[in-house]
Amino acid sequence: MQLDLSGRHALVCGATQGIGRAAAIELARLGANVTVLARSIETLKQVVDELPRTHATQQHRWQAADMLDTAKLLTAATDAAATEPVQILVNNTGGPPGGSAHTAEGAAFEAAFRQHLLAGQALVQSVLPGMRDSGYGRIVNVISTSVKEPIPGLGVSNTVRAAVAAWAKTLAGELAADGITVNNVLPGYTRTARLDGLLATQMAGSGRSREELERGMLAGVPAGRFGEPEEIAAVIAFLCTPAAAYVNGVSIAVDGGRTRALS
Repeated sequence: MQLDLSGRHALVCGATQGIGRAAAIELARLGANVTVLARSIETLKQVVDELPRTHATQQHRWQAADMLDTAKLLTAATDAAATEPVQILVNNTGGPPGGSAHTAEGAAFEAAFRQHLLAGQALVQSVLPGMRDSGYGRIVNVISTSVKEPIPGLGVSNTVRAAVAAWAKTLAGELAADGITVNNVLPGYTRTARLDGLLATQMAGSGRSREELERGMLAGVPAGRFGEPEEIAAVIAFLCTPAAAYVNGVSIAVDGGRTRALS
């Protein structure tokens, strides 16, 4: 099975923590040159220093940008691609705040749409020329299991994640002939800052303990535990390899069996 990514350049967003950081590490282990993108310059520098180097020519870099600032994000991604053509894009960012859909302000939907869909569009347009020139492209969007089953209490997130999934499915059909695949990874309950934030919100609103809330979450997970960022990263990395060349336009739940939907 061909998993070697030596000579490939990966741009990984949201790479200073959680799933994004774990994905950057896994891609580097497979030999890719990795550019990490997030807001904090100091943390980005630290991540670059810590990324594995499996061969002498492997280079890692960073770009600072906020996914909400589409213009600066476009500049950062264009600069990354100008330094070295990008063949792998991991489109990953933090999720919108919790809350019901019917009480959310319009501005919340607008911000989430910009952070997730418009950011993804800017990133794809920045890296697409390099993917086409090399005849190799992997676009992996880290979304949510809510695209299969909406999650109660995440109204804005459910709405925007579904839009991103439809966008990705459309791209998969448009770009496949160029040797470019577009797939989505749908993390379930994973030990990240996002999970901590959602639990804190629920604790404040319900008065229930973290332990009680965690038990309630895990009651619906056949695996009986939370996922680890590295487990999500392993699936992301596989989709970026030559071995996954015929996997295109799919949304893969990595959730310990929690999602009940068949497709």
